[in-house]
Amino acid sequence: MRKSTLLLAMGAGYVLGAKAGRERYEQIRSGFNKVRQNPKVQATAQQAADAAKDKAPVVKEKLAGAAGAAAEKVKPGGHKDEKDGLETQLNPENVALQDNPYPQGTLP
Repeated sequence: MRKSTLLLAMGAGYVLGAKAGRERYEQIRSGFNKVRQNPKVQATAQQAADAAKDKAPVVKEKLAGAAGAAAEKVKPGGHKDEKDGLETQLNPENVALQDNPYPQGTLP
């Protein structure tokens, strides 16, 4: 967990769990607003947003490739050589896989 996330979570927990009253809440809120309006904080937030926008197409391509590969592994008939063995394991009584699918002899 990153330091900023930890601090944000601790601050939110304190604000939500504190029984210090409205005055302390307003004091914390004004401090948060000062930090949020700080030009350095705003510049860093903008840099993070820009970096995320720049990396989004690359991440999208990687996810699409991984999803396609996973779907190919799961899809029936995705790999012909694995299909026959899998069908035999899952349904060994499958009529299509038997040498002679018709019963021999007389039926009762």
